[in-house]
Formats: sequence, structure tokens, C-alpha cells
Amino acid sequence: MDTEQNNQPADAPQSSAASSGAESPECAAATDGSAPASQPFEPDRIDVILASGSPRRKQLLEEAGVRFTVHVSEVDETLEPDLLAEPAEGAKKLAERKAGAVVQEVLASDYRGAAVVIGADTMVVLDGTIFGKPRSLSDAKGMLRKLSGNTHEVVTAVSVWMVMAPEPEKVSLGFRTFSDSSLVAFKDLTDDEIAAYLKCGESFDKAGAYAVQGEGAKLVERVEGELDTVIGLPVKRLIREFPDLLEGE
Repeated sequence: MDTEQNNQPADAPQSSAASSGAESPECAAATDGSAPASQPFEPDRIDVILASGSPRRKQLLEEAGVRFTVHVSEVDETLEPDLLAEPAEGAKKLAERKAGAVVQEVLASDYRGAAVVIGADTMVVLDGTIFGKPRSLSDAKGMLRKLSGNTHEVVTAVSVWMVMAPEPEKVSLGFRTFSDSSLVAFKDLTDDEIAAYLKCGESFDKAGAYAVQGEGAKLVERVEGELDTVIGLPVKRLIREFPDLLEGE
């Protein structure tokens, strides 16, 4: 289920390595007819930006020792039918949209420096059906009834964008996207247990209508795979693949 991408999607912000036919002062000073070698951009820090307002993802990064800021941008989270049929691909697409939108806003502010922008999306999947955030109490109740006594998959996709901007008009971009999955087995729940859980109020901003790190843990029999993936950010893998995140300020 894991894939990586290094190309820009169609709706990505455009990168540029600014060039001009105008002669620079350095070129004018050269006497041998050759342009001087450009100095590599060596930022003294990396700005880590989490493109998510999720307190759970924020806590996971903090506990991992990553220093970061939060920047959230509204994006369209609707998916085409082919992506709805492939939850991992759909989650990756949404993670890319979230991170890409924040990259656009950062660059629009005439940003200078080096940044890593992290976008993520989590989907709960049972028998090929994606369970998003419930729209109502009855919707949440219906989700929990379907999950009761069954094992479902939780897919979290992460898109990490690298931004290098020594000058606002000189920008280079790259990104990698991966997905991770875990299996969650629910206990057989009674109507009273479902009602009691719904009263705690955890359901309404959670995919699948439950929070495994909260009171929702009482609904779960076992987790196969990384718990962080179920919570919303496979932070161990993220740090392993991007160790420079621990150097961000």
C-alpha cells in the first residue's frame, strides 16, 4: 500500500529556478567570459509546518520531539469515484491537497528559507466502504454499529513537501507521499455501550466516529499495526524517513 511520489501533481504550486537574460553584477565582473559558480543555499534552520489542525497529530509530533508551527488551509475533500474505490490512493490525494495548499500560501507571503510542510489524511475502511466523519448523531451510531464485532482498516497517508526559497522568486519544490495502514478489531458492542460512548462527545470530528486514543479505546479489542497510524499520523515512520524534522525550529 506504500507508494512514494517525487513529481508535482497537476494542482501543485509551480516551482521556479529564476533565470534572466540580464547580466548580473557578478557576471559583469568576470574577466574570463565564464559565469561564476553559484553558491549553494545552506539554510541555518528548517521550518517545519504541520498542515493540519488536528490536536492528535500535533500531540504526536510534539511527543516525537519535532519543533513546528501549525498552518491550516481549507481544501476540497471530495474525491472522484475511482479514488473512493481505492482508499489509500484517495487518502494520499487529500494529504497532497492539504500540504500543497499550505505551500501555496507560504510562498505567497514572499517566504525565504527552507521549509518542510506535512499534510495527512486518515480513512476508516470496512469492506471497501470509507467511513468519514459522522454528519449527525444517528450517522455516528450507524457507523459504530457496523464496526461492532468486525475488523476494519485504518489508512493514514502523509505528504511531505520540501521547499527551498533562498529568494522569493527562486523556489524549488519536491514532495514524497506514502500511506500506512493498521487493522482495528472492535468488540461486539451493545446498544447501551454505543449510546454511552456517543454521550462522551468524541465521535463528531473523527473518521469512523471513534477515537482510539480516548474513550474509544474501550470499544477496541486489538490493533494490528502502528497505533499512531490509527490516531492519525505514523510518526515513527515519518521521523525514520525524514530525520531532518528533528532539526526543525
